[in-house]
Amino acid sequence: MRGWRDPLTRRWLLWGTLGIVFLLVNIYRLSTAVLAEELMAGFQTTGAQLGTLHAMFFWIYALMQLPTGILADRVGPRRTAAAGGLAMNVGAIWFALADGYVSALGARALVGLGASVIFVCILRFCANWFRADEFATVTGLSFAVSGFGGVLATTPLALAAGSAGWRTTIGALGVFGIAFSLVVYLVVRDTPERAGFEPIEGVPGQPTLSTAAVRRHVRSVLADRVTWVVSLLLFCTSGLNLTLFGLWGVPYVVQTYGVSVTYASMFTLLGGVGMIVGPPALGWLSDRLERRVELMVAGAVIYTAALGLIALLGKPPLAIVALVYFLAGALLGAFVLSYALVKDRHPASASGISTGVINGAAFFGAAILPTAMGYALDSYWTGTLEAGVRVYTATGYRMAFVIATGAGAVALACSLWLYRYQRRPSTSPQQA
Repeated sequence: MRGWRDPLTRRWLLWGTLGIVFLLVNIYRLSTAVLAEELMAGFQTTGAQLGTLHAMFFWIYALMQLPTGILADRVGPRRTAAAGGLAMNVGAIWFALADGYVSALGARALVGLGASVIFVCILRFCANWFRADEFATVTGLSFAVSGFGGVLATTPLALAAGSAGWRTTIGALGVFGIAFSLVVYLVVRDTPERAGFEPIEGVPGQPTLSTAAVRRHVRSVLADRVTWVVSLLLFCTSGLNLTLFGLWGVPYVVQTYGVSVTYASMFTLLGGVGMIVGPPALGWLSDRLERRVELMVAGAVIYTAALGLIALLGKPPLAIVALVYFLAGALLGAFVLSYALVKDRHPASASGISTGVINGAAFFGAAILPTAMGYALDSYWTGTLEAGVRVYTATGYRMAFVIATGAGAVALACSLWLYRYQRRPSTSPQQA
């Protein structure tokens, strides 16, 4: 195949191969939204316990991000992603077979462990195959894959689970994922040179790091003030989106408006569509304008205002809810520009470490916020049950969105700090 012999074409084919495994990551991590009622009834959980089950994936995922960055830089994205894909999909099959809450927690943890390496491996692969002025665009496209997985985790997953049962559906995905993880190992190559090509013009060399270099890069990344501000921003925004689209977004619509799960899943589907559209568009715009922080500030203003609308009104017209969900997904594209922002501050050989650190913060947010919002819902629960599932009050959901709006406000403050910091005289990460 002619395209296979062209490195500029091959890199997209290999990126797409990794992208399919990343697609499964996003189906698994967001599946609990449309399966919430089945899981609560099947495992007899409270809202907080369901939040913990959902968050188990993200606790493991977050804790693994710095080790993942080191693995991607030292072992390479191909082998790391293939091993992670195998573990993730074995965990999915275990989850489908789980006969109790504790077993489900263990399975969800294994899914998170395997999934934790995939995105950073994609970023490391992109750093090896794409120029710096292409990085924000291809990062945005990678988040679009995340959005497409989010779409599949909504109405399509609800329909499949309703037809075949959620256990059969998740188990079948696990079998497919194991097979495709083997494809990643067989097909993907870490660098153009390992694929038999000359280095691509404009792409810096990515040498394998020594132990001393790893320690040096870790110290540099962790000493950079910008790393911590971006981490807090992603904790609030990515963590909140994964909570909204992955857990409480569907029950909010079902219980507040009295509609079916399948109908409610169409609203989180709109959030997934937003994630497909927003990150690539804003990444491309950022690369063309050579502006990152300005787009982040504008996105944070709209993002916070949109969430605040639901917190203020409690039960706005469904058209407003649909718009808010779409904007929350699309505006994630403004916040993922921070990956390119942090990557550009450190040597190319440390791209896995730098992006892994801030990616970990995003998933700490996804681990903490679901349980926090679950406690808010439990606090206002009146004792009503339907088919073994807790029915929460409009006030409880309103307070959950107050938490969400507060997270948006913190993200806005972080983006304003980054804007102000960027306007100072140039400083290195060590000076920062």
